[in-house]
Amino acid sequence: MTLPRRGYGSGWDHYPRYTRKPAREVKDGIKTKSRSGRIGETWWSGRWVAALEAMNMGGRLGRGRTYARKGQVASLEVGERGAEATVQGSRPRPYQVTMRLRALTVKQWDGVLDGLSEESLFAAELLAGEMPLDVDTAFQKAGASLFPKHSADLITECSCPDYANPCKHIAAVHYILAERLADDPSLLFHLRGRSKVAVLTALPERRAPPPLPSPAPNWTATYRKSHRR
Repeated sequence: MTLPRRGYGSGWDHYPRYTRKPAREVKDGIKTKSRSGRIGETWWSGRWVAALEAMNMGGRLGRGRTYARKGQVASLEVGERGAEATVQGSRPRPYQVTMRLRALTVKQWDGVLDGLSEESLFAAELLAGEMPLDVDTAFQKAGASLFPKHSADLITECSCPDYANPCKHIAAVHYILAERLADDPSLLFHLRGRSKVAVLTALPERRAPPPLPSPAPNWTATYRKSHRR
C-alpha cells in the first residue's frame, strides 16, 4: 500500500539536508513500551503495524520507529476527527500530524452491526478489551474493512517539509497509536466513525427478538355475542 507523495523528488529516501539534524529531546514524550523488536502486543495492533510497513516507506519507516521509541511524539489524541498528534523534530516547533481512516457509510455500519450482533460473544469480548478474531467477517459482509487495506483508507497529513507521505513523523505516530490500540481496540471503530459506546449499545438492540404480532380478532365470537343481545 503506497500513499501519494506531497511533492516532487528523486525517490522515497530523498530528504532535505537540514532535516538530518538530531531531533530535539522531548520532556515526558510518549515512548513505545517495546524498546526493540516488535511493536504492538496483540493481533489487532500487529495488523495496524503491518498496514504501515506495507507502505514502502524506505528509510523513513526505521526513522519513525526510532522516533516512537525515543519519545519524540509529544502528544496524541484520538477523537471524532481521527488521531491528532505533535511530533518533535530538529526544529524548535513540533510538527502537527493528523491521521484518520476513511469513515464507513451509514449503510456499511448497519451491515457491520448486523454481522457483529450475530455472535453474542462479540460484545463480551469488546467489553473485556479484546477485539474478536472474526471481526473481519462482519466488515467484509458489509463490503468494508476495519483495518486499512488501500491507500485511500488512510488519510494522513504532517506539517513537516518532507514531500513524501507518510513521513517519519507520521510513522512515529502510527507506532504509538498501535500500542494505544493494543490497550483499547475500540479506537479502531472510532477511527472508522463509530464510538465504542455506540457500537455496544447497538448490538443488544439488534439481537432482541422482534415483538410478537397481535392476535387476530375472533370475528365469529364477536358476531355470536352481538346476536345474543
